Amino acid sequence: MEEISDTEITQARSLLPQIASQISELVQGLERHISIGNLVENMPEDQRILLRDLFNGLLLKMHDNGASDIDIGGHGSRGKVWYRIFGSKSPDETWGTFEPSEFSILTQNVLSQRQRNFLYDKRNLDFSYSINQGDRVYRFRADAYLDLEEVALNMRAINAEIRPISDLVFHPNVLNILSLAHTKAGMILVTGITGSGKSSTLDSIIDMNNHTVDGGIAIIGSPIEYVHTSDRCIVRHREVGRDTLSFKEGAVEALRQDPDIVMIAEMRDPDTIMTALEITDSGHKVFSTLHTGSAVESIDRIVAEVPPVEQERVWQRLADVLVCVVSQKLIPDVEGKRVLAKEVMVASPSVKAAIKNKNTSEIYQMINEGSDLGMNTMEQDLKRLYKQRKITKDNVMNYANNKRRMEQILSTGYM
Repeated sequence: MEEISDTEITQARSLLPQIASQISELVQGLERHISIGNLVENMPEDQRILLRDLFNGLLLKMHDNGASDIDIGGHGSRGKVWYRIFGSKSPDETWGTFEPSEFSILTQNVLSQRQRNFLYDKRNLDFSYSINQGDRVYRFRADAYLDLEEVALNMRAINAEIRPISDLVFHPNVLNILSLAHTKAGMILVTGITGSGKSSTLDSIIDMNNHTVDGGIAIIGSPIEYVHTSDRCIVRHREVGRDTLSFKEGAVEALRQDPDIVMIAEMRDPDTIMTALEITDSGHKVFSTLHTGSAVESIDRIVAEVPPVEQERVWQRLADVLVCVVSQKLIPDVEGKRVLAKEVMVASPSVKAAIKNKNTSEIYQMINEGSDLGMNTMEQDLKRLYKQRKITKDNVMNYANNKRRMEQILSTGYM
């Protein structure tokens, strides 16, 4: 695909209201979007290509302005195209204003009929999207949904290049835990809120193993983000909804595909959590993510997610299979960009005993004192970034998990 010209943008913008005018004013809500989908499906191919190119132009501008996300459509957009640039989200006035139906047309035009039907049925659709431009492939993770009965869309740019594992500044002992060459089995969690860079960290870890160890890697995602090229490992990518029916089924199926590493992009429900524990129990190395802000919170969340009747067993199994938790945040730096801060917990014998005895409140101090094993609290890492003059004192306090502890560290200089 060549870059869309100003003339093509003008043509596509004039085409949108023509299509929208064919929608009956008597049809409202979901039925209106179904009628839009039918209109799109029956449009001439050249018109669909023109609208697709306009849609791609909205996405490619993300690369030009350094945006991580784009939002269009729905009541909340006010007809604008919004970009998140270095953590801040705002509308881009250069695109002008679109009508809600025009955003629905643009979005539905890039979906398959099956994807449209899923969106109508579930009111939400996760999918991946790619743009081929010359020798480059731009990939995006997308979520289409309804906002006050209008189709809205968020898309996140997937890094075209993987960050080298060395950039993440892990302790040598932690690198050994992450590497299949040194640690053959166990569960490793990368946690944090949405947009904290969990997927990028996991991709760096997978990339390291792919280039250094002979083996097999199975990745189950919803959707698949970065696509790894097999090197010393054969890497299989299975997208939920397209290649497998669910995270749980994809993980179970992976056991029959001879992997050494299984990456489950998110442990989002009790079934997936139990399956991940079973896979790790069987001697595999499992990587996954949780939406939690600290190592202790991650352990508590896993147990809380499963039914009470299973919780005793999960405490014991976690103590046996958990080997490392990395909890991370992206912090605004002094240059207006973002820098990675992370808490690292290694499952030492004392940590395992605390999990087995359900004494997770003791683990923070173990992390605080575990620097020889590569452990550090979020507060210790924030102090490191502050001493390196990468972040401000205000952001040190704003992003600390334990603000009282953070005040003590800053006041005493204790690391």
